[in-house]
Amino acid sequence: MLARAFSAGIFGIDAYRVEIEVNHGDGDPVTVIVGLPDAAVKESKDRVETALANSGFRRPPGRLTVNLAPADVRKEGPRFDLPIALGTLAAVGEVPAGRLQQFWVAGELALSGAVRRVRGMLPMATTAQAEGVRQLLVPRDNAGEAALVEGVDVYAVDNLREAVEFLNGRLDLPPHRVDRDRLFAEAGAYAEDFSEVKGQEYAKRALEVAVAGGHNILTIGPPGTGKTMLARRIPTILPPMTLEEALETTRIHSIAGVLPVDQPIVARRPFRAPHHTISDAGLLGGGSMPLPGEVSLAHNGVLFLDELPEFHRNVLEVLRQPLEDGVVNISRAAVSLSYPCRFMLVAAMNPCPCGYYGDPRRECRCTPQQLQRYRNRISGPLLDRIDIHVEVPAVSYAELSSLAPGESSREIRERVVRARRIQEERFAGDPGVNCNADMGAKQIQKYCRVQGSAAALLKEAMVRMHFSARAYNRILKVARTVADLDGSLEVEEEHIAEAIQYRTLDRQYWY
Repeated sequence: MLARAFSAGIFGIDAYRVEIEVNHGDGDPVTVIVGLPDAAVKESKDRVETALANSGFRRPPGRLTVNLAPADVRKEGPRFDLPIALGTLAAVGEVPAGRLQQFWVAGELALSGAVRRVRGMLPMATTAQAEGVRQLLVPRDNAGEAALVEGVDVYAVDNLREAVEFLNGRLDLPPHRVDRDRLFAEAGAYAEDFSEVKGQEYAKRALEVAVAGGHNILTIGPPGTGKTMLARRIPTILPPMTLEEALETTRIHSIAGVLPVDQPIVARRPFRAPHHTISDAGLLGGGSMPLPGEVSLAHNGVLFLDELPEFHRNVLEVLRQPLEDGVVNISRAAVSLSYPCRFMLVAAMNPCPCGYYGDPRRECRCTPQQLQRYRNRISGPLLDRIDIHVEVPAVSYAELSSLAPGESSREIRERVVRARRIQEERFAGDPGVNCNADMGAKQIQKYCRVQGSAAALLKEAMVRMHFSARAYNRILKVARTVADLDGSLEVEEEHIAEAIQYRTLDRQYWY
């Protein structure tokens, strides 16, 4: 007898329908799985047979042929265990075949028959809704994630026996419901706050400017000055995520398998801080069927690279294209995938190998050659994509011991949101430009005009500090952001002066 079940495979950030045909026939007691299964899918026959036995069912005698269609697309992962098991039971009349076909089913089976969570449940639910499917049968740990999609009834099961009883009508399971808006609001709170940061007013101002204009930023300072502490609080001053952004980010985290069980939606801006030993595949994504890397997991949030010169040179170089395009393209022999990766790059580094170059309280032990080699680890093309370089000096005892709270993240975020709204209105007619950091030569010429004393100051800085043409454009873009924070229509002298201060690596004394 032939039975059918339906599930979904994952391709990039999307899902596609997979039809699972199970045929029970005469012959030797063997199970054959066809349809381009990977190793995990091939091994499902052993998990399914053992789970059936431990759930009180007998494996049907004879030959079982399982076909996963479309047969020319590679299937991977243990997500097809549950539909294969239910299809097997439907093929011998243990489960009503017609009722099974009303559901899309996914889940990994433990040998005991328990149903375990799988990756990519949100894309599966989204695709099911788009194709008119209204019922999903999923592991309980995936139910909250799948229920985020409106118009789909999600039924959660803990084990194979429960799924069989439900399909046979002997067990009543209510559809799993979530209040998407309430869940989104509750999950959006941050534990960190800028009010906890002592001192570093100059660095905090630079971070505010960076966030307001969408600029990438590099902080430079001795160990222990708070560079990491500041970076971890940047998501708290970014504009709040919209529900659409949250769902898009959740899809990526779901596919990567990093979505927590108790957090079915990513409502906070992601903050990813990979170690400097990470490979280029770990950063961009990889594998035979590539999974998202750190740049995609940071989508709509922050990618923090601490100890920037310690990263492998080739790893830093592969960042250039994602920073420019907001999309990472991964090509393998069998497949090419694209993952979104619009993020704010925040990097931190010591001023020298020992960490104390320029520190008035500690002596630097580095030779000029060591200093130059250390700084040369960061290429010019990568620095070209970082608009703001700011020094983070050591904090004084008076600042550390002060009991006065600093400015809160909420207050800073309000100013950032106002500046972003100004930019949204300004660039409404410029497709692909969402904030000041995205401006090209055309927009810089149109929106960053300087005259009078502002133009004179910029000219003097270019001559005396030997700024490059690259630095010239960066200064204008950052000055435009400073003007937006001030609510100024024109870029004034004080805005240019502040922007010049954020070009630490371009000043002559640095070299």
